[in-house]
Formats: sequence, structure tokens, C-alpha cells
Amino acid sequence: MLSHKLLLKAGYISQLSAGIFSFTPMGWRVVNNIKKVINDEMNKINCLEANLPVIQPSNIWEQSGRIDSFIPPLANFLDRRDKTMIIAPTHEEAVIELVKNNLKSVRDLPFSMYHIQTKFRDETRPRGGLLRVREFEMKDAYSFHKDEKSLDEGFEEFSEAYFNIFERCGIKVVKVAADSGAIGGKVSSEFISVSDSGEDTILICESCNYSANEEKAEFVRSNKDLKSFEIKEEVETIGIKSIEKLSNFFNLDKEYFLKTMLYIFDGKPIFVTLSGDLDVNETKLKNYLGGEPKLADENDIKNLNLSSGYISPYDNEIDTLLDISVNMNISYIVGANKENFHISGVVPKNDFSNIIDTIDVANAKIDDKSPYCKEECVGFKELKGIEVGHIFKLGSAYSSKMELNFLDSDGKISDVEMGCYGIGVGRLLAAIVESNSNEDELIFNKEVAPFEIYIAALNTDKEDVIENSEKIYQDLCDANFSVLYDNRNESPGVKFNDFDLSGIPFRVVVSSRSLSNNQVEVKNKYTGNSELIDKDDLLEYLKNI
Repeated sequence: MLSHKLLLKAGYISQLSAGIFSFTPMGWRVVNNIKKVINDEMNKINCLEANLPVIQPSNIWEQSGRIDSFIPPLANFLDRRDKTMIIAPTHEEAVIELVKNNLKSVRDLPFSMYHIQTKFRDETRPRGGLLRVREFEMKDAYSFHKDEKSLDEGFEEFSEAYFNIFERCGIKVVKVAADSGAIGGKVSSEFISVSDSGEDTILICESCNYSANEEKAEFVRSNKDLKSFEIKEEVETIGIKSIEKLSNFFNLDKEYFLKTMLYIFDGKPIFVTLSGDLDVNETKLKNYLGGEPKLADENDIKNLNLSSGYISPYDNEIDTLLDISVNMNISYIVGANKENFHISGVVPKNDFSNIIDTIDVANAKIDDKSPYCKEECVGFKELKGIEVGHIFKLGSAYSSKMELNFLDSDGKISDVEMGCYGIGVGRLLAAIVESNSNEDELIFNKEVAPFEIYIAALNTDKEDVIENSEKIYQDLCDANFSVLYDNRNESPGVKFNDFDLSGIPFRVVVSSRSLSNNQVEVKNKYTGNSELIDKDDLLEYLKNI
């Protein structure tokens, strides 16, 4: 990752362990500048700053129902009283405990609060430097509302604040529909910084502006007019197991076949069946089941007296989930549930005996059509990106379990509607680097850079250089610029290289040569240009640049 390489090379971060990093003073200045932007935008929407503990008692996680289901599993320890304590991966439970002790009536709603706090998630595979870590700082905000209408309004207010934060930090983002994951709730949206190095794949329709993470994306299934198989017929297909090979063997499009995947969930087998041109989206499946299904292995298949590559719900009592791509009334070719055979002319309505539901359980892909296009759809475009923010409509998912409620105007007890809004601060730093920097230099905008101006004093053995450098430094500080003054006895090459890696936007070079003409050299990192400026005009020049 470019960000990992540059931040290490610049001395901004240092790895202590897998997924655990220290920030140096320079790196921490950038982190704090990002926090200042966040603080400012939260203040603008009257979101109040609080502070919630990293260590939490396990009982509140038991109450919410997440103590055994959170992924990755919760890190915990026993205190000296043998009570189980949780190292917080997030703070929904803790904030509810804080609020419910103070919320009295509907007149207290709506309101919101946030904090920037350390989290710990024991990720299986930390990677990408700051992009996937175990310990990290996150801005969590929570909003509390009397009804869904108020929640919707708060959700949009936070959404606009997030666009402002990312713009001020120097990155462009796309807001996409997203899976809610371990946080849960009704609806969620991610803010994605488009980057080839990102681990998220997003699908965008430029016709209707619908955009979604591939884990969440809805799409229109194929509407091909498929011919019917008049006769149910068993066909020998020796060694032909994949849809690709079946399509070639029968000389038919993939939509004529049904693909069936076998999963084990809660100790029981379950079929997932979909059109042959599609693949199972396991995130959608997990969300429907309410838990993590396991894709069956060869032993599972053999134990059920099935043959890998030839399974289907045809003449089989295993519970079956159908994707919405499956037309119940037309005939398909499916596995015959015995080695080396498929069967044509199978009609799901007549021949699948144990269908438990029909759901959206397929992956969308490039060129699939958006379901929201009113005109002709051009099809999805695929982009890679880095998730830098995630906002959720939690509704009453937590408040109902943890008894966060209020008395409404009629004296009735009602559950609070909640919103949750997160930004990973270190991840945002990495995304800023990925979006703006190159192989040789860090580039930050003025708002997040560790300093605005770098003064490089050359010929430090010359008295006039030192005197002028120190005066320029003092004048700039008095004018409220943040300035790094480099008066080390090092070569120009060393200092210029350090400037390139610093991320500081502007460099002022003070040398005997330029001072002979009463000038200093100013380099603008954004344009790459350098120019000589009369030193008496320097302050005004930098104010207007």
C-alpha cells in the first residue's frame, strides 16, 4: 500500500505488532488536525462531544445480545473481582447506558453526541497498514429520536456533515448503500474514497445514480425469454460439474440452468438455488439467516448422500432458499442428485418440495442493471475504494433490548429511535495519502498537514541566513501560520527530501544566493512550481496563495 510505505518512510507511524501502530509526533499532528475538522463539523450540527470508556462490563453486551455474535469475537479479560470486562470494539451499549440514566421525556429529544475513542477489534488478517488494524481511533456519533421521521432528518444532517469533513480533509467520496454488518440496524450507507488500492468494491449506475457496496447491491435479473423443456429427461453428463461446462455441453445460455450451493447453518443443511449466470452473495445470505453459514465441504456432501456438482432441490427434502432470479413456472436443467447426471424439464413450482423462502441472495456485477432506473439503464460500473465513514439507522434495535425509552406526550412508553455514525481516523489518514500522494512525496492540504510551511535554512554557517530565517519564522508564527523551521547542519538534498516526505504544502528556502537579491525561494507542493519572492513580500504572498 502506498500509504503504508510513505507513512513508514516519513516516520509518521511505527508498527508495534500486527495491526497495532504507534504515531510519532509528526503523525500525531496530522491525526489531531483531522480530529479538529471532525470536531468543527460536529459542532456545526450541535452534536455534543462526550467520552466513553474503552473497558466495559460484559453484562451490557449480554443485554444487547451481541456478546457471542460480534465479529471478530470480543476481546475480554477477568478483572480482580472475576468479572468479565470487554475491550470495546464499538460503543452502542455504553452510550445507551449513559443516555438512559438521563433521558426523561419526549421533550429531551432529539439530540446527539459523539466521542473520538480507542477501539480494539481482533482482526484475523490485519493488512494495508492503517486500513485494516486491530487497535484504532474512531469517531462515533449517536443520535436519539422520538420517531422514524426525526431519525431520517438526523441521518441526512449527519450525511451532509460527513461530506463536509471529507472535502475539508482533501478527498472525494461516493455515498453508497451498504451492509450493516456487526453494528446492525435497518439501513446503512458507506462513504467510499475511490482508490485502486481499496478493499471495497462498489457498483455505480450513472443513469439513475444508484450506488452500493457489492455486498449490498440490488440489481435486475436476466429477463431472457427462455424456451421450455417439454419433457422431463435425465441426461448423462459425465464429469461435467460447472455451469460453464454445462452451458457448452447443452449449447445453451447459463440462464437455462439452476445452480445450487449447499450450506450448513445451525447444524442443518440448506440449499441456496439461483440462476446459472449468478453467484451466491454470502453477506446477503448471512443477513437473512441471522448468522454465519458454512459452505459445505466434500465430507458434508457425502454425509448427505449427495454428489458434488450434481446437487439440486429436485426430489430432495433439504430446506431450500431460492434467489428471486428463479422463475417458479418455467423449466430448467438441474443436478439429478446422483453422480454424472443432470435432469432437464424441472419446474420449481412442481418439483422442488421444500422451498422455505424466495430472497435476494445473488451478487451483482459489472453491466448488471439497476432496479431504480426509470429510463434505459447503461449498467453498473465497478470501482474500488476505501471505506472512510459508515452511518446507520439503528432504529430501536438496541433501545428495545436495553430499555432505552421515554414517555411520549400521551404518557405512553416508547422506544427511542437511534442513529449511529462512524469515521475511522487512522483509516481516513491512509485514504488521504492514497488519494493525494505519489511514490516520492506525501501531499496534505492545509487543514490536515502537520505544518503549513517548511523553512529550509541553507548555508547555516552564514550569519545572514540564520538571522533572516529566524525572522521569517517569527513573522509567520505571529501571522498564525504553523511553521516547521529546519536549521540543521544538513545538505540541501537531505532537507528537500525530508520536505517531500513531510506532507507540508509550502517550502521556503533561505540561502545566501537568494538573499543576495533580497529574495527567498518558495515551492508550492500542489503545483510543483518554485519561484523567487522578495523576502519583504513573503508574508503577503503566503497569505494569498
